[in-house]
Amino acid sequence: MLMTRPPSSPRLPRMIRAEGGVRLAIGADPRRGGAPMRIAESGGYRVRFPRGRICEGVFINTGGGMTGGDRLGIDVTLADGAEAALTTQAAEKIYRSDHDDTEVTVSLDLAPGAGLAWLPQEQILFDEARLRRRFEVAMAADARLILLESTIFGRTAMGESVNAGRFRDSWRIRRAGRLIFAEEVRLEDTIAQTLARGAVAGGAHAFATCLIVAPDAEARLEEARALLVDAPSTCGISALDGFLVARFLSHDAQALRGTLIRFVEAMRGHAMPRSWMI
Repeated sequence: MLMTRPPSSPRLPRMIRAEGGVRLAIGADPRRGGAPMRIAESGGYRVRFPRGRICEGVFINTGGGMTGGDRLGIDVTLADGAEAALTTQAAEKIYRSDHDDTEVTVSLDLAPGAGLAWLPQEQILFDEARLRRRFEVAMAADARLILLESTIFGRTAMGESVNAGRFRDSWRIRRAGRLIFAEEVRLEDTIAQTLARGAVAGGAHAFATCLIVAPDAEARLEEARALLVDAPSTCGISALDGFLVARFLSHDAQALRGTLIRFVEAMRGHAMPRSWMI
């Protein structure tokens, strides 16, 4: 009996894919450090600011996840001296795609004296998901940034794995107009085989990067390393040219999450956003 593969699913029309985003301007506020001055929302994407001691914004995807052809754009501007933390309501799920990439573009602009903690919860990729993500950051010489991103390939506790798909991640950080950090990550096709390689992830399926850019970032290198001495995740930290970059790799997504919480809280001097604790 001759077995043949079924034809691939037809490409979905552009008009039925989700497309939208949030444009946000934050000004300085003497009581909370910052306050939203202008908010523009489109598609199924929203941002809300719970009451609290500090300015904390929570992005919400009312669609509950993203799939091939969906596009999300986030544009954030902080005025002189403004301070804020931005996170997500929950982990973002990237579902299977037969054809198109899920596209996420984040643009951050920090004026002099501004401080931003970008702390979204995890991106969870399902088998055959296709994600293309890009960060563009422009910041003043004395601005401060903590940028955390964590990615999980399949929820292993639920028996899931990611055998194939695509993940492309591009970061460009400019301070005072000069490029200080550029990174490209590209995983595609046989993702499970690639992650199994010792020089890549050694079989781990969860990883994160925390980038800290601040005038005193390099001076905090030993402090940061001391925080991770007993971490259950594989970690490494480097410092260069006014920034510090920490890498995390784990076979256990929950252990990684705990490590990130402890590290970021200590380096930032504040508790993680409340949505991380729900």
